[in-house]
Amino acid sequence: MTALVRSAALTHFTELATACGLDARALVAGVGLPPRCLVDADLKVPAHLVGRLLETAAAQAQEPAFGLRMAESRRLSNLGPLALLVRDEPTLRRVLETMMHHIHVHNEAVAVQVDEQRGLVVVRTELSNDGSSSLRQATELVVGVSCRLLQVLMGASWQPRLVCFTHPAPRSLSVHHRVLGPAVEFGHEFNGIVCNAADLDAPNPGADPVMARYSSKLLQPALARSASMRLRVRRLIVLLLPRGLCRIEVAAQHMGMDRRSVHRKLAAEGTSFSALLQAERRELARRYVQGGDRPLAEVAALLGFSAPSAFSRWHKAHMGGSAASRRGVRAHRRAGSSGRGP
Repeated sequence: MTALVRSAALTHFTELATACGLDARALVAGVGLPPRCLVDADLKVPAHLVGRLLETAAAQAQEPAFGLRMAESRRLSNLGPLALLVRDEPTLRRVLETMMHHIHVHNEAVAVQVDEQRGLVVVRTELSNDGSSSLRQATELVVGVSCRLLQVLMGASWQPRLVCFTHPAPRSLSVHHRVLGPAVEFGHEFNGIVCNAADLDAPNPGADPVMARYSSKLLQPALARSASMRLRVRRLIVLLLPRGLCRIEVAAQHMGMDRRSVHRKLAAEGTSFSALLQAERRELARRYVQGGDRPLAEVAALLGFSAPSAFSRWHKAHMGGSAASRRGVRAHRRAGSSGRGP
């Protein structure tokens, strides 16, 4: 099943594309999205096509911060029904909890996880790949929107302690510092935001408990239509893999279910936990091995393998060759395309 996202994810795409000398409608048609997605914010479209659109626009505009520039002008209202739920939550902690449980209302490809330790909070935001060659622009858009949401609730002067991305840094960080603040680092094991734990319990001055109850009641039918078990498990796999905790019983615990229920529901949708795990691993392996420069031992850990040797055996069995040889071919092609010898 394809993960869907509200077309609100493309808010200001037309304006930014035009400013970069691009034809927004032609770009949309080129990746197979309907023209309506540029004007109908509530239209649900395949998330992987949105990711492909952003990558195409960034490449043609030669703007590596294309997705982040889109995030810069976002408002809380761009989240649609989800905005009605979070705007009146009493604290930032409750806001993040609501986002974790109901993000599928806005974007079925996004997974949010909040971890707290030693006075710091890590808000991990990951996207399931669904066949896209790169998710750099979509990732920066989602993390940028998350920062904007927190600034709306905490005040314009609020800044995260750190913003992390798994992909390499661009040549210029001017847009990143303008949108995200001075503490931005690349090449991390996760995408997301680090902030002070004390921030989570700061009161939301605009919260209206009466309106919160009314919004929750009004939106109950939409919230009841949860994402499919397949999509929910895929989002959890993306979050759990780097921690070495990607087992069906752990995923079930995160969803408040037992492993038999998860197994039964996945079987009813024609799949299994093992099949989804292998599919996500293959997509992530393509991204990390072919599209990045991480040491293969680090890639092994990010894919949930306890040792590089286990990753090597898996890669040969599932990817048709060794990871080292696959990366060597990529490096040779890059050298050839730049006019340098091997």
